[in-house]
Amino acid sequence: MQNDTSFARLVSLACHDVRTPLATVHGFATTLARTSELAPPADRYVEMIEAASRQIAELLDELSLAARIESGRYEPMLRETDTLLFAQAAAERLGADRVHVSGEGATVETDIDAIDRGVSALVQATLRHGGLDEVAVAVRGKEIDVAGVTDSSAPVVLGQDLRDLGAAVAVRVVERLGGAVSVSDSTLTIRLP
Repeated sequence: MQNDTSFARLVSLACHDVRTPLATVHGFATTLARTSELAPPADRYVEMIEAASRQIAELLDELSLAARIESGRYEPMLRETDTLLFAQAAAERLGADRVHVSGEGATVETDIDAIDRGVSALVQATLRHGGLDEVAVAVRGKEIDVAGVTDSSAPVVLGQDLRDLGAAVAVRVVERLGGAVSVSDSTLTIRLP
């Protein structure tokens, strides 16, 4: 591992090194928000710093995961869960008014954290890149269907047109775990193994 000079290893190292200053920024913003009576607009600025630092941490997690997959160093922690929970978590993150969940799940053994973030990222990419206000997510056992994929958004949600990091990483994770992501008749299907 010490002699690994690949680009994926370089990305992993950069993600690791950025976490320390990011943790400092997030920590001080959180401390300011909890211990100080800040007047407007400073209170709003501190909230924005907290939210942005959480977002950066999530992006670093995705980038680091992609680098581990690409370098063959991804070792998923497999645990059992129900596929319906992934769709429900996406609705909770993105808004139940925007993501309408139906269907019945099935038990799968998977990397729960990575797939949870991945399903949400794919639903969000469908909304964002399709210019949609809402989507229907139907769970059919080990398959999760997201309706409303447009011709222009399909390459993005499939990770073929690299304009959405979350979607691109999600596709790689699902495939690495033995599943598949496809689009047919305006529906994105996430098949979990």
